[in-house]
Amino acid sequence: MSNSLHSSAFVTPRLVLKKVLAKSQHEGDGAVVRRGIGRTELKNLDPFLMLDHFSVSPPAGFPDHPHRGFETVTYMLEGGITHQDFAGHKGTIRAGDVQWMTAGRGIIHSEMPAEANNKGLQLWINLASRDKMIEPNYQELPSENIPTAEKDGVEVRVIAGESMGVQSPVYTRTPTMFLVFSMMPGSEWHQSIPESWNCFVYVIEGEGVFGCTSSSPCVAHHVLVLSLGDGLSVWNNSSKPLRFVVVAGQPLNEPVAQYGPFVMNTQSEIEKTLEDYQYGRNGFEMRKYWRSQ
Repeated sequence: MSNSLHSSAFVTPRLVLKKVLAKSQHEGDGAVVRRGIGRTELKNLDPFLMLDHFSVSPPAGFPDHPHRGFETVTYMLEGGITHQDFAGHKGTIRAGDVQWMTAGRGIIHSEMPAEANNKGLQLWINLASRDKMIEPNYQELPSENIPTAEKDGVEVRVIAGESMGVQSPVYTRTPTMFLVFSMMPGSEWHQSIPESWNCFVYVIEGEGVFGCTSSSPCVAHHVLVLSLGDGLSVWNNSSKPLRFVVVAGQPLNEPVAQYGPFVMNTQSEIEKTLEDYQYGRNGFEMRKYWRSQ
């Protein structure tokens, strides 16, 4: 199709295939999350397993709990979360900071509120079968170390991948793009995305037009699943700022077997994981001795 017919910045523009409202639900110990991925309407989007927009205030939180077989990415929007795990790792991430945690063969940790009001996004990214039992790892990026760029009323924070010629230092074992955009009223942006990767948008605040100029505006707390293509166009035709994330990843095309915080490829691997956790082996050796402080 020629450009004159769809006036696009891309050969194959990505369009909105599906729109899902991230409805509030209770999670952890008294916390509230808006779950956009990992719900009935959108079970997963390979390689992404879950997206939560969380809000937590003391004494609520996410006390000691395990993970195996995937990565979690936490991006703080307000306040802070204090994290500690059974390997002795402890720290607090605050507004604008990122923690990229590879659970691998096993981690037990707690995530508890550091201030009165704490909000952020947590994304779960699946690991390929060959990577599920690797050693746990952390990449922590304070806000000031996250590459940013700005052009014509559009600002981007590059948590993973590349935008506006700037690149993130984060290593993504499952190839991933994670961009946080702020767009002023009247601005537009055209973001290249690897053509075969699955991609979604989550609108944090404001209202935007995604995909093509004729699409209806999308408002806060919606996940937009995009069609395949080489890029996404966004317009802020409203009178208020627009803030959203663009997340894309290379599909693993592997079977997913999930039981709560454990994500493997087969049911027998899940059963093995439950045994490992129960008896404290194969990565969960510290389970019997460790409690967060």
